[in-house]
Amino acid sequence: MKRTEWLQETLKMRFEETYVGWQANRLTQEDAAQILGVSDRTFRRYVDRYEDSGLEGLLDKRLSQTSHRRAPVDEVMSLQEMYRKDHSNWNAKHFHSWYKQHGGKRSYTWVKSRLQEVKLIPKTAKKGAHRKRRERAALPGMMIHQDASTHEWVPGQKWDLVVTMDDATSDHYSMFFCAEEGTQSSFRGVREAIEAHGLFCTFYSDRGSHYWHTPVAGGKVDKVNLTQFGRGLKHLGITMIAAYSPEARGRSERMFATHQGRLPNELALMGITTMAEANRYLKEHYQPEFNKEFGVPAREEGTAFVPYIGIAIHETLCEQYERTVGGDNCVSFENMALQIPSDQYRCNYIRSKVRVHRYHDGTMGIYSGPRRLASYDSVGRQIIDQALKKAA
Repeated sequence: MKRTEWLQETLKMRFEETYVGWQANRLTQEDAAQILGVSDRTFRRYVDRYEDSGLEGLLDKRLSQTSHRRAPVDEVMSLQEMYRKDHSNWNAKHFHSWYKQHGGKRSYTWVKSRLQEVKLIPKTAKKGAHRKRRERAALPGMMIHQDASTHEWVPGQKWDLVVTMDDATSDHYSMFFCAEEGTQSSFRGVREAIEAHGLFCTFYSDRGSHYWHTPVAGGKVDKVNLTQFGRGLKHLGITMIAAYSPEARGRSERMFATHQGRLPNELALMGITTMAEANRYLKEHYQPEFNKEFGVPAREEGTAFVPYIGIAIHETLCEQYERTVGGDNCVSFENMALQIPSDQYRCNYIRSKVRVHRYHDGTMGIYSGPRRLASYDSVGRQIIDQALKKAA
């Protein structure tokens, strides 16, 4: 029996007792009204209705009437069948988001209740009180988070999802799958954020070995002896901040929990099984829709981003290694001999200090100061650069 029906039955029993006591002058109207939990005036109305129609006159007629706003049975069954057929194991919020994108008009609570009625989605216990969260940054571009999550995003394959997002708005500026996170994937996330919005102020991450050197396991990070990634951000004037616990990265942790609940279901629904297809789906559909649904307005108007002015950003956000040119005019780099070609400026570069740049796709370049001397593929074969050819 529903609670409202039970309350009606209780009212009928209590009213009969109080009515008899009032009729026998054992109770005043005030006493009878107090027993029923109503006012004197309401008690007199109950008496009138009881004397006209008996106990049935006390019932709330609204309980037996069908609401004009009630959804048709066909609509409810269609919704439940849609979930059962294509969206099994999706949580209520994710399914409602999909439902709204495809023309649905009902509220989140209505959709969740209809699915819970037939036990397609379980009812969950109310969460306990949570500690106060760190306040968000006031402006976009003040703090950027980056993190990665290893998960079985498609059946039988575990990839890393690398996400770069804004602390102020939760907007995802970059997200992509890769085989394993590392220096190049972190550079890529930052590069995509800068290319889209400009330079930001601070960068917040865990203490992964590609972000920081940590002399003592679990201890403080070394802010002097920088990694390749740390060198790149320092060159751009971006301050790095290290998180020392999962709770400190709570915003990222909660975000990945949402992705792990949604993305595998969407990829399966779209029939996506390869990393290239998955990355295309992220860029063209999932990321913009996620930002639209979960993005929040910044506390203050304006932006902390500033335009990037300088050499091509990929030349800064890459691995850079200093080498000395050998007597054969070659640079030794990771078991490869990179031959420096002749040019119009020098006969050779023997014993000169040069820099080897390695980019996200594995290709390399050799620099002497600001000038590129040659380009190479991932196995050390020289790539003919048309711009260099003209200069020669």
